[in-house]
Amino acid sequence: MSNKLNVLFICSRNQWRSPTAEQVFRRHPALAVRSAGTASSARRQVSHLDLAWADVVIVMESKHKSRLLAEHARTLMDKPLHVLDIPDDYRFMDPELVDLLQAAVPPLLDLR
Repeated sequence: MSNKLNVLFICSRNQWRSPTAEQVFRRHPALAVRSAGTASSARRQVSHLDLAWADVVIVMESKHKSRLLAEHARTLMDKPLHVLDIPDDYRFMDPELVDLLQAAVPPLLDLR
């Protein structure tokens, strides 16, 4: 059994923002991370199993939270669900996106 916190990062198409977050935090010793998208065209579409696995869900925009709650309210009922308010203005591993993620995510997860 792992003592790691399971964190699921979500954006729309799982192309740039959430995979960047997964890449940035995948080697953190306290975390197990995955990424997915809400769109039907997502590279990896979020599933009930992803949400059941997650201890914490972090979305890039409020629209992602709304969609998840509309489709998976019961699964998300007792899980922290955070909105980063990061618009779809960045490519994969964009240095500015990495900086935004490194500033925003650790305080949400109480990481040192």
